[in-house]
Amino acid sequence: MSSTTAGVLFIVSLFAALALVHIPLGDHMYRVLNSTGHNKVERGIYRAIGVDPDSEQKWSTYAKSVLAFSLLSFLLLYGLQRLQDKLFLSLGFDPVPDHVAWNTAASFVANTNWQAYSGENTMGHLVQMGGLAVQNFVSAAVGIAVAIAFVRGFVRRRTQELGNFWVDLTRVTLKILLPIAAVGAVVLMAGGVVQNFADPQAVTTATGGSQTVTGGPVASQEVIKLLGTNGGGFYNANSAHPFENATAWTDWVEIFLILVIACSLPRTFGRMVGQKRQGYAIVAVMGVLATLSIIATTAVQLAHHGTVAQAVGASMEGVEQRFGVANSAMFASATTLTSTGAVNSFHDSYTSLGGGVLMLNMMLGEVAPGGVGSGLYGMLILAVITVFVAGLMVGRTPEYLGKKIGAREIKLASMYFLVTPVLVLTGTAIAMAFEGPREGMNNPGAHGFSEVLYAFTSASNNNGSAFAGLTVNTWFYDIALGLCMLLGRFLPIIFALGLAGSLARQTPVPVSAGTLPTHRPQFVGMVAGVALILVALTFFPALALGPLAEGIH
Repeated sequence: MSSTTAGVLFIVSLFAALALVHIPLGDHMYRVLNSTGHNKVERGIYRAIGVDPDSEQKWSTYAKSVLAFSLLSFLLLYGLQRLQDKLFLSLGFDPVPDHVAWNTAASFVANTNWQAYSGENTMGHLVQMGGLAVQNFVSAAVGIAVAIAFVRGFVRRRTQELGNFWVDLTRVTLKILLPIAAVGAVVLMAGGVVQNFADPQAVTTATGGSQTVTGGPVASQEVIKLLGTNGGGFYNANSAHPFENATAWTDWVEIFLILVIACSLPRTFGRMVGQKRQGYAIVAVMGVLATLSIIATTAVQLAHHGTVAQAVGASMEGVEQRFGVANSAMFASATTLTSTGAVNSFHDSYTSLGGGVLMLNMMLGEVAPGGVGSGLYGMLILAVITVFVAGLMVGRTPEYLGKKIGAREIKLASMYFLVTPVLVLTGTAIAMAFEGPREGMNNPGAHGFSEVLYAFTSASNNNGSAFAGLTVNTWFYDIALGLCMLLGRFLPIIFALGLAGSLARQTPVPVSAGTLPTHRPQFVGMVAGVALILVALTFFPALALGPLAEGIH
């Protein structure tokens, strides 16, 4: 069997598995997040934090709860890093430097998991488990909670209440993320992923040299970094490291974990709005965009574009032999189409056009299927913009799921999508304008610009992957990228919740002959087109200076 055929089977089997679990997992999340009862464990948590689980919050209170919880998480994670040398299981590591600790705390709280450090040489086991892995759970839970609150904006009428953040956060963590992560960790351990509390050990290499090998609780962190679309690796090599991703079949499992919740949430959305076909339309848009990306990335990588790749007959630079080009391209597409950022190959070594497609995936807003929660509410806001544009074309007040899209709604939707372009383009412009940041560029010309553009695109869209040829462990990049992560995460959440609150206050309008059907293939194509056009108009000049210029050259 050729490597290309094996790659096609790998992708087809993955899509089949995602389709198989779409309904049962989506229905399970619907039941969890719409239950009116609370078990003993949940009630104990509510009592401990002083929350009335039967009370509800208007959108502004819900947003304040998200921000308060995230601020507390940031401070705790920052403190753990700075006090690392005084903690149990520190492995003798020094405290994490202040600017790196700031960047890491911002990164993991914002569900980005950008890493300006080598994990096995910087973080002790307790910080990895009690700091980073915990944030992998709760930052993912925040995203899902916000998505469900946003959907409630369509479901509810003449109210300001969107649910209770603390209840949503608790349920998502205990009943969705933890059970799947527990099973997934066992599966990964069975495949050879490490799980222990071993101290670093010196081993003799095949050439007679010495190397220090660090063990640790890897499988338990690996599974939630993928399931929660976080992406931070226990090791610097991330999912290319055999201790994190041991075999070709664990590679398949890891990609499945990246996609499974985000692909199933549209089913939850369809159940909540009482129209399953609306959920199918949303997942169809995600599928169309994802398929185009996967085909494009795989095609340009297998086409051997570039002098070196043509000479050796494959784009194998930076690619693990265990996975090959096709599987690596699939992993790269999945990790940039979501907000995961985990890597099993070196994105900086991709062909210029291959790297450009990966950047384009993030520039789309990571909505195909996107991060857990953030992908769903991002796609629904795209749907809102689409019906607004369609309404202007036919001279009608646009509406989506019975809710009118007026001036307030479209302003909030527009601000949602303007946040990341402003952060990406402003950050890149500042980095290129001053000599200090430019000194971190190890490559001149178009490729060096692409590395800077990729860094700010990844941070602002809460992805976390990198081209890696750029030296980012500096004061400028640690602070600047940390700010982009926080603003790129929480400003869109505020705008999304504000939009949800505006929709919830409305009385639904009845369907009429002029209502745009939002469950048909026509609408699927319109939403996909709007997504691509928005990105093309916004980012094309920057892409033309980076990967496109390099590809033409």
